Amino acid sequence: MQVWPGQAYPLGATYDGAGTNFAVFSETAERIELCLLHDDGSETAVELRESDAFVRHAYLPGVMPGQRYGFRVHGPYAPEHGQRCNSAKLLLDPYARAVSGAIDWGEAVYGYHFGKPDSRNDLDSAPHTMASVVVNPYFDWGDDRPPRTDYHRTVIYEAHVKGLTMRHPALPDDLRGTYAGLAHPAVLEHLTELGVTALELMPVHQFVNDHRLADAGLANYWGYNTIGFFAPHNTYASWGDRGQQVLEFKSAVRALHQAGIEVILDVVYNHTAEGNHLGPTLSFRGLDNPSYYRLTDDPRYYMDTTGTGNSLLMRSPHVLQLIMDSLRYWVTEMHVDGFRFDLAATLARQFHEVDRLSSFFDLVQQDPVVSQVKLIAEPWDVGEGGYQVGNFPPLWTEWNGMYRDTVRDLWRGEPRTLAEFASRLTGSSDLYQDDGRRPLASVNFVTCHDGFTLRDLVSYNEKHNEANGENNRDGESHNRSWNCGAEGETDNDEINALRLRQTRNFIATLLLSQGVPMLSHGDEFGRSQRGNNNAYCQDNELSWVEWPDAGTTEAPEAPPVADGEGPAGSGDRAGAPGGKAAAEARALLEFTRSMVWLRRDHPVFRRRRFFHGRPVEGTHDELSDINWFTPDGSEMTSEDWQAAHAKALSVFLNGNAISEPGPRGERIADDSFLLMFNAGAEELEFVVPVNHGRQWQVVVDTAVPESVRPGQGAKVAAGDRLTLMGRSMTVLRRPA
Repeated sequence: MQVWPGQAYPLGATYDGAGTNFAVFSETAERIELCLLHDDGSETAVELRESDAFVRHAYLPGVMPGQRYGFRVHGPYAPEHGQRCNSAKLLLDPYARAVSGAIDWGEAVYGYHFGKPDSRNDLDSAPHTMASVVVNPYFDWGDDRPPRTDYHRTVIYEAHVKGLTMRHPALPDDLRGTYAGLAHPAVLEHLTELGVTALELMPVHQFVNDHRLADAGLANYWGYNTIGFFAPHNTYASWGDRGQQVLEFKSAVRALHQAGIEVILDVVYNHTAEGNHLGPTLSFRGLDNPSYYRLTDDPRYYMDTTGTGNSLLMRSPHVLQLIMDSLRYWVTEMHVDGFRFDLAATLARQFHEVDRLSSFFDLVQQDPVVSQVKLIAEPWDVGEGGYQVGNFPPLWTEWNGMYRDTVRDLWRGEPRTLAEFASRLTGSSDLYQDDGRRPLASVNFVTCHDGFTLRDLVSYNEKHNEANGENNRDGESHNRSWNCGAEGETDNDEINALRLRQTRNFIATLLLSQGVPMLSHGDEFGRSQRGNNNAYCQDNELSWVEWPDAGTTEAPEAPPVADGEGPAGSGDRAGAPGGKAAAEARALLEFTRSMVWLRRDHPVFRRRRFFHGRPVEGTHDELSDINWFTPDGSEMTSEDWQAAHAKALSVFLNGNAISEPGPRGERIADDSFLLMFNAGAEELEFVVPVNHGRQWQVVVDTAVPESVRPGQGAKVAAGDRLTLMGRSMTVLRRPA
């Protein structure tokens, strides 16, 4: 075999049409072998003799796409000094563009013998672990263009590749659970009709189903266990893992773009799948442990601000290079439109404290590629001082956890909520205005993958995670949920009607709040996880979206519960909606669509600037851009805001007082709206305020199961009295 010197950059395996350049970083290694793997189980080892700035490299003519490979690193094995090199372990390339196979979790993939953590294990891991794959970078993107949807027009839909597509009745069996399934016309039609502009995919970087879950017969379904930051997860591909997953992912992105939908990736750059000091040796640990990971004062152990066993060393230039190279790769080569950063506070930890101006954020700010896409932070981690909502740099938007908590509290009837709710409804200026950000910095959500589904939020007071096999100890215990009178599924019509009304309240509130709304997949038609609020390990019907089907007349058998009973009555309505439940699901879907489109049609609900709380100069309107009223139609006072018992208010949004101009500098004018909230248990009379418009029409009433049809809502006048059912919301529109 010919071996040429090759180049130190780019890192990874780079195919140029005639051969492949291999380059890998390790400061610790004394010698590195590139191992080309053959289908008969044999391998050909090539020593990487060339080294530039600790990058070993070589070019191999004739090595084609589909070639599996790995590295063997010869160097010090001294855990007491943080060094864990072991040439018996076949290591994944940190820059691998594709990964083949799976881990069988034998003892060979560990650096020590079970029960003897201080021992050295020299069993060959190659037959038991995954392999890196050389990929063909060439792809016909045609006329693909990023949609580049402005934040104020963005509606995010958080989804799981497998969960969204696994049970869709229109998908062929071989496309279910795959990237190709995302691109199927039936899925695209659902998203576009719903009004979604961005699909936020839960992790698609190559991840690992960890040992503990595999032994328990479970799986790392969510995928927050990354081992390959450049490789699309191989089991989501419908037709192979020798590079086919790359082509299939690109094809899905191209199809979504053609439908006008952006692709945002949920990325996990805060830790890897190698875990703590008792974890496997798969890649980074064996290549250069102290360069990749944050070690404690005793370097045998790992600092953990993620709750997963390790944290990447964010002050290492090589880690920063890895992350930035990965981000640029997914934008330039895979054409994704943005990223949601899991436990993003960890990325700001250079030493111990969270520093919002850490090196990572500086690099993102000046990067000409990454700085131009959507950047969304999950602004917390599990370390000390890790809750950082509102503290990220101006370029970033954030999952607004305070929005989630406050909206949940309002609709479950918590006291002293109104003032906080008003701030969240209007874009959380208290969090984002001081550093120059706009309402669009707030990604608003009521539910997401982590926690209850929307249906479960109104059906359970307590988590029911028995199926996870941890005696219900896992998952958040304080969910701010309310079961409306019975725990779990019930045949009580009154309770079910209240639950559907609460669901509509949450959806309407979310879609009419300033900021960027995010829906969680399946919430639009009432998906349930039977009270499981931590379904990270449930790769089965419990987590997969059950799509409403007009032809369904019976609910299928409920998904199994491991080691114990599920919540009382959990089988009654928990499966696919059938009969009455199917009709309710379709009605909820139609309501959700109507709320999304109401938002898209009216710029007053998606302002780019915060409200002024006074008349806006130059708009020729003497009324304030926003006003708050008590139910009797009088303006709110400080006493009204602080009243512990108060659970109702109205807000006037003035469509004639929008301060920001249009794209060509034109004045934006819209209809005006009056939003009436009654979060109390009893019906309440509201007065339509005088001096804010003579004639109004009802456009939303969450007390009505069906959507209010455009132009068909009741007409009311200033001074009229409307009776709102307990725990309901009504929206009035006044034409411009």
